[in-house]
Amino acid sequence: MTEPSETAFNSFLKDFAENVRKFHKGADVLAGIRDEDVDVGATPKTLVMRRDKVELFRYEPTAKRIVETPVLIVYGLIGRYTIADLQPDRSLVRSLLAKGIDVWLIDWGKPGRAEGWLTMDDYVDDYIHEAVHRICRETGHDKVTLLGICEGGVFATCYAALHPEKVKNLVLTITPIDFHADIDDPAASQGLLNIWTRSLAPEDIDRMVDALGVIPGEFMSLIFSLMTPMQSLTKYNVNLIDIAGDKDLLMNCLRMEKWLADRPDHPGAAGRQWLKELYQGNRLVKGRFELSGRIVDLYAIDVPVLNIYALNDHIIPPSCSKALGGKIGSTDYTEIPLLSGHVGLFVSSKSQGTLTKRIVEWLQPRDG
Repeated sequence: MTEPSETAFNSFLKDFAENVRKFHKGADVLAGIRDEDVDVGATPKTLVMRRDKVELFRYEPTAKRIVETPVLIVYGLIGRYTIADLQPDRSLVRSLLAKGIDVWLIDWGKPGRAEGWLTMDDYVDDYIHEAVHRICRETGHDKVTLLGICEGGVFATCYAALHPEKVKNLVLTITPIDFHADIDDPAASQGLLNIWTRSLAPEDIDRMVDALGVIPGEFMSLIFSLMTPMQSLTKYNVNLIDIAGDKDLLMNCLRMEKWLADRPDHPGAAGRQWLKELYQGNRLVKGRFELSGRIVDLYAIDVPVLNIYALNDHIIPPSCSKALGGKIGSTDYTEIPLLSGHVGLFVSSKSQGTLTKRIVEWLQPRDG
């Protein structure tokens, strides 16, 4: 009869041998992958305008257009827009193009200390405003549809409130509006970023911005890693060894890691507003947030609004996004919750097609 300890030891040896096999297979697969193979944001596009480090692109069409109004994607400064175009089969951009949408994009570039003085006023009333005017000039339209993502959704919301005459529709995804809504609607896995940000001493924010001119991208990467500590601890050992032998899965992983590693510095002045006036002061939803000498009045938004949020979002709690509904002047307001996480909304295999389908179905009847 085999002793329990002997059975356990044999099982250990079997698992160890299997892991060694996976490791060697993964090493062989990895050795055949070049850096240029891990391409993100590769959908063909044309540079239309450059202003400082900010660039405006128009994507090449891939299908007959079914929505005439151009759609401008506005991402945030905290990460890179490439999450919306990670790879061919996980790309909001490609999916929209395939549905016949005229897609444009603002790329903020990689701000450094020299851009530390740029405020949210500059991004909304200068860069976005100039991009919208250029799109209208190029296409012959007098308005555009704004598609905002996360922090970029806040920029788009502010623009729609301050320049409603230039906005046909407003589409928001995973966008915080009420930065304190999580206080009354707490969830164990959501709102940690809000809690941490509210706990910062305002003078410490000032010290960092004054000393560095920026909020370092590495600093924000660390904060986001600490929000999911177990995943951060195991993804390069336990999780990676299980997929290393499958080139497709490995490429998915490498592209995601490339996006995560490509986190630019956040301009200091805009970061100060983002952290102190919005996350801490919650001024946007209170009607006290000011850009270029004007109050951003959410009730001034009278265009059709589509607000999409992720139910399992650990960065932007759903309650923070849902708050928009009761604050705008538009009577054409649609809210769509999707069973996804913050990043998964754009790259998860389960969400592929769903996000695009809901956006296009909403846009079509509002294109007249």
